[in-house]
Amino acid sequence: MIRLEHISKDFETNNPSQPINHVLKNISLTINDGDFITVIGSNGSGKSTLLNTIAGSLKPTFGRIYFDEKDVTNLKEHERAKLIGRVFQDPNIGTIGDISIQENLALALKRGEKRTLKWALKKEYDITYKKYLAPLNLGLENRLSDKISSLSGGQRQSITLLMAILKRPQLLLLDEHTAALDPTTSKKIMGLTEQLIKEFNLTALMITHNMRDAIKYGNRLIMISSGRIIADIPQKEKEKLTVEDLYARFDKAEADLSIREEMDSK
Repeated sequence: MIRLEHISKDFETNNPSQPINHVLKNISLTINDGDFITVIGSNGSGKSTLLNTIAGSLKPTFGRIYFDEKDVTNLKEHERAKLIGRVFQDPNIGTIGDISIQENLALALKRGEKRTLKWALKKEYDITYKKYLAPLNLGLENRLSDKISSLSGGQRQSITLLMAILKRPQLLLLDEHTAALDPTTSKKIMGLTEQLIKEFNLTALMITHNMRDAIKYGNRLIMISSGRIIADIPQKEKEKLTVEDLYARFDKAEADLSIREEMDSK
């Protein structure tokens, strides 16, 4: 179980009238083992800042973060490497272009350990790689010796996703990981994502701007606005939603938040 307790994140600005930008505001969230949570919110709502804070890329201004009751708030990003797998929107992030697919996957197997290729470059691992790459119909299972730089965006993102889960992380963070892909490839990557999460019983937090994906995937849906969680929708309720319902619910939750914040400021 992962707990965020009263997490706030502030940034200084160059605006004298508003010297502090309060990006996250007193967020508390419990992520249960096996949760697959989709996260939606408008641009600037704090979604990526939330993931960066969980990952250790940013340190919260206030609040604590716990992984199985262990306080990891002060652990740096590399110190959380064994706990967290992450896939970014940009397919070029998370892989090394000048080395092969096989070598990139081997490095992922050594995440959080002393990095050498000697231990991880074994034939039995190739079987695992091919098992998950073949269903994508991208031909990657037959290209393990090819350099990552020779791949398309969708091919590279599938490798990045596989790299993120090879060490069975305690938490998988997906930051709009299909947003830069064409619709057909995006559908394949989402199918692989769901398959891996279910097969390895992973816990995942996924930011998406695709409302259909937000409804279709996962067992919870979280809405974020102005640095606050404004809704946390469980699976049974989420399954009944349409895209139109979701937009309407989001608009209402944002309006309610604006009213509360206006009243609090008086």
